[in-house]
Order: sequence, then structure tokens, then C-alpha cells
Amino acid sequence: MPQRLKQLLATILLTASLAVGTFATAAPVPASEGVQVEKMSRLRNLVSEEELQAEASQQYAALLKEAAKQGVLASKDTAQTKRLRRIANKLIPHASRWNQSASDWKWEINLINADQVNAFCMPGGKIAFFSGILDQLQLTDDEVAVVMGHEMSHALREHARERMAKSGLTSMGARLASLGVAAVFGIDRNLTDAVAGGAAQFAALKFSRSDETEADVVGLDLVARAGYDPRAGIALWTKMERLAQGSPPQWLSTHPSGANRIAQMQKRLPEVMPIYARTQGASVGKLPPYRTNNKQIGAVQ
Repeated sequence: MPQRLKQLLATILLTASLAVGTFATAAPVPASEGVQVEKMSRLRNLVSEEELQAEASQQYAALLKEAAKQGVLASKDTAQTKRLRRIANKLIPHASRWNQSASDWKWEINLINADQVNAFCMPGGKIAFFSGILDQLQLTDDEVAVVMGHEMSHALREHARERMAKSGLTSMGARLASLGVAAVFGIDRNLTDAVAGGAAQFAALKFSRSDETEADVVGLDLVARAGYDPRAGIALWTKMERLAQGSPPQWLSTHPSGANRIAQMQKRLPEVMPIYARTQGASVGKLPPYRTNNKQIGAVQ
């Protein structure tokens, strides 16, 4: 890449970062145990929570309607739907620790019979699982709880709201940089606009990976408090790693690599394992190893 173009890209990235940095996250709020609760970025205030949740509810309703029309919306009476709702009912009481408004959400959870290895939780607590993630990964209840806790955490930490605001600011900052750099270096605006778009795209990918990491950590805290084994996260992402062979490298993906997720989870397990152990009436050292599909995961001391 020519040196002049490298300087251009660096300038654009710096300006875009400064636009977002103006709304830096505030200092952490002290937490008595488990994962520390941090204040959410003020950026999310640029997007209306009420409007976002209303739109999410509409999209969720439309999804369920289409799934029912296609004959793939599982009945509430099926064993798997009951299983998902049983697990959700244990997680939801702990959600307000991470977002006080969650106690007022109208939580829903449904199962869609499709091969996709996917699940999500929309703003306001609208959860959907696809049967592919349950069947292809042969998830235990603990592993389902990890998936669900992760997806709930995206909604609880209002990542969609924050991402929308960040995307707008980053694009604005990149466009402003484009104007300035074109004037200073005498470069064609078409070229600077194209590079600015690329800068905004890569910044957005970084934000998304950060959201995924936070959702992993917050999810472990939810799981532990609900009485599910946080070590299931290691088993889950080991399975996902095997399934995701051929996926794009981490730096071009919105999701951290499975190996990095596992490393981060292992690092944070000491914060949540005492909580889980207490729900089992034991100390961490007395917990049996975690087992997934008859495969043993070593105990965390």
C-alpha cells in the first residue's frame, strides 16, 4: 500500500475513533460478588429504547408469524420448547442485576425448527432458538443456559442500541475525515470516501467483537446465579470450534475466535464458580468435573 494511502487510512481511523471516544464508558459500579457490573456507555442514549424495543417486538412477531406459516414454529407443548422455557425461567430472575428495566420486560421464548446453528435475544427480551443449535451440538441443559445467557446479555447490555449509535458516529467521523484529508493532501474525494467507508466497517467489526466478549462474561454470571455450570461454556465453544472449521479469521469476523473465547472464559471462571458452587451446596474444590455427552471437563479450582 502506498505510504500516502497508509497515512490517509490512519488519519481516518483516528478521527472515527475520537468521535466514539467522546462517549467513553463511565467507571465501574462496585459489585459484591461475581462479574463486576459496569455502567453502560452513554452512547446508547442517542437511540430511543422505547422505539427500539417496539421495533424488535414487531420483527419478532413477524418472524413467529412467518415461521408458523411455514410450519416450523414449534408448539409450546413440545419437550424442547418446555426445556428452553424452564431454563429461561431460572435465568430471567437474575437479569435485572445487569439492567434494572429488565424486570419490566415482557420476556418470550420460542423454538423454530430449522437447521441453523443459531439463537438470539432481541431488545426487550424476545428470545428464539433454532433447533439446529440443539441438535447439531447436542447441548446439555448447562450448555443451553450458556447460549441463552449470552444472547440475553446482548439485550441486557443494550448492544443493539449502542451499536446503532456507534455506527452513526463512526460513519460521521469517517466522512468528516474524508473531507479534511482530501483537502490537505489534494486526493480525489471518491478515493477518500471509499477508504472512509472501509475504516468505518472495520471499526464496526471491532465494536461487535467487544460486544460478544462482554456477552460471554455477563452470560457466565447469569448462568452461575441460575444454578447452571459456567464450565459448560468451555464445552460449548469447543464444540463450536469443531463445527466452525473454515470460518473467516477473527480479525475479519464479528465474533471472536473460539480459542479466544475459551481463553477468556477460563480466565473469568474463578469469579463465577463460587456462586455456582453455593447453588449446589458445595465448595468449588468439591464440585465434580463437568461432563458433556459423557466427556469430562476438568474441575476448576
